[in-house]
Amino acid sequence: MRIVRYAVGGVCHYGEFEAGDTRIARFEGDPYAGLSPTGHVDDVGDVVVLAPVERPRIFGFAYNYTSHIDETEREVPEVPVCFMKPSTAVVGPGDAIVYPADGELIHFEGELVVVIGKEARHVKPAEAHEYILGYTCGNDVSDRIIQRKESAFGTLMIGKGQDTFAPLGPVIATGLDPSELSLTTRVNGTVTQSASTADLLLAVPDIVSYLSRYLTLLPGDVIMTGTPSGVGPIRPGDEVEVEIEGIGVLRNAVVAESR
Repeated sequence: MRIVRYAVGGVCHYGEFEAGDTRIARFEGDPYAGLSPTGHVDDVGDVVVLAPVERPRIFGFAYNYTSHIDETEREVPEVPVCFMKPSTAVVGPGDAIVYPADGELIHFEGELVVVIGKEARHVKPAEAHEYILGYTCGNDVSDRIIQRKESAFGTLMIGKGQDTFAPLGPVIATGLDPSELSLTTRVNGTVTQSASTADLLLAVPDIVSYLSRYLTLLPGDVIMTGTPSGVGPIRPGDEVEVEIEGIGVLRNAVVAESR
């Protein structure tokens, strides 16, 4: 399934894209407790597609592709490097990435994102798929100037967590094998990142297992699994696309902050 979260007349629904992605078959319920068809179909032109998860906890994994470690001239970390973004960083497909008024160097980072489907604690890697609802595209937008200053003191918050710095979407794709999906990022139509999730240092089952060893994962949590090489700057006026095989294209324009 390719589950889409969307609004009609200000009311939120879940549905599934029909062939051609021009219509959405509406469901009742939610993806965590269960979905069932209503028989109603909405035209895509009449709806607003939303971020697939509403205000989630966002866990991020840094330096999880060798190619990205190489381009940042760092060593392979001894333990996974994790961070969190606030739920207010989330925007959906078609929403704007807001370039901060005092921003100097803002980067995109295309990533595969895991959506947790049920409560998970002390999960073995072989069992991880039982706790995963599905996958979506993500963009781990980062303010490099602030990030580097924070990282020098062992923290990471504002550099990763500003409003609109976690675009997600367009759908939650279920039933995917995350072990070898192609990931492509484009800025203004030019390919900047091209990789496979086969190159992840810590694969998806190990990521879920690692986090659940230390904390309880909840339905609707999302995990940004890391970015490959090719990250780079964005500016107001740019358009960023993150495309992942089997999921679709997450597309966001960059706009200047208005104060």
